[in-house]
Amino acid sequence: MKNPGSSSRSDPVTLNLISELPKPYITSNNFNPMENKNVVALTCEPRTQGYTYLWRVDGQSLPVSPRLKQPGKNRILILANVTRNDTGPYECEIRDRVGSICSDPVTLDVLYGPHVPRIFSPLTYYHSGRTLYLSCFADSNPPAEYCWTIDGKFLQSGQELSIPRITTEHSGLYGCSARNSATGRERSTFKRIKVFGKWIPASLSTGFSVESMWLSEKSQENIFIPSLCPMGRSKS
Repeated sequence: MKNPGSSSRSDPVTLNLISELPKPYITSNNFNPMENKNVVALTCEPRTQGYTYLWRVDGQSLPVSPRLKQPGKNRILILANVTRNDTGPYECEIRDRVGSICSDPVTLDVLYGPHVPRIFSPLTYYHSGRTLYLSCFADSNPPAEYCWTIDGKFLQSGQELSIPRITTEHSGLYGCSARNSATGRERSTFKRIKVFGKWIPASLSTGFSVESMWLSEKSQENIFIPSLCPMGRSKS
């Protein structure tokens, strides 16, 4: 029987303290890069020792690409000559022997454009008294600002142009200019509109179309060639 008065010593206990992984977050030198112009560096924070860094884009592992570089221990992701396809979202993950934790996703707002605009019209030719309606679109981020001209003279701003009760004096070369204030770029295109009197010439009313050729940003005076193919007539 053990003597109650005697003392005994217990064996030492070792406690392994496991620190909680910090939630990572992503910083960047530029969240609003310009397409084919800027290099973007994404950094996974915080900088820690003994952790492994992993990157994901659109929820998937990074694709193999010479434009994607991960110097050091993959903490930094470099996107060279960023394009509109590089918007993301991007996530970074840190891992240790015990577990892992992922950052919140971030996206890039890639600026581009405008592309050469296109002019849309429900009609190819008009006659007096009708309403002339034209619309213009150019792919751009942020969305482009538009203005209209006729024979080089300013008409109005806006993506759509509507002129009621037109006359033959409204015939001319209509231009649409698209400008992106973020990229500083501006591009234009033109379409020739012909307004006839009360009666449309028989050569046009029998089903022949008049096609307009688009003018690019730096093109000179264009020639508009009538189509030789009648509308709605199948080839034999």
